Amino acid sequence: MEKYITTPITEETVSELHAGDFVYLTGTIYTARDAAHKRLYEALQRGEELPIDLKNNTLYYLGPSPAREGQVIGSAGPTTSSRMDKYTPLLLEKGLKGMIGKGKRSPEVIDAMEKNQAVYFAAIGGAGALLSKCIKKAEIIAYEDLGTEAIRKLEVEKLPVIVVIDSQRNNLYVR
Repeated sequence: MEKYITTPITEETVSELHAGDFVYLTGTIYTARDAAHKRLYEALQRGEELPIDLKNNTLYYLGPSPAREGQVIGSAGPTTSSRMDKYTPLLLEKGLKGMIGKGKRSPEVIDAMEKNQAVYFAAIGGAGALLSKCIKKAEIIAYEDLGTEAIRKLEVEKLPVIVVIDSQRNNLYVR
């Protein structure tokens, strides 16, 4: 089924998403890859406040290439999600509702998704140049020293993703 969603994503919206749904996301999402996830996780472990509010937000596992002249962002394809699995259950506990990446997730992440009512979307790997056209604004908001892995706030319009794992554990990778 094809669905159009405006972020942030509520628990009600998550409950209406099913593995296999084609979704077009519009609104604000954030980027975070390995190094940023590690910093977020460690900050939470120390009891520190995060540079972004995770509640009802979506993280795109993305480290964009540099923008060419006249572009908002460079190629914006997803990275392999399993590299974030060690950190993800804690982020889900803190209110994260959506994740965008590619590839399988660990049983621990899937358990945490069900417990915290979250959804995992896949973006098409290798289509970063096309996906970047859905990004209307991008700004670094945390961990600028990480370069391409800094956390960015993105404004997206009709970003195409597929629900791969829904909040009821339905998983396209194990069908």
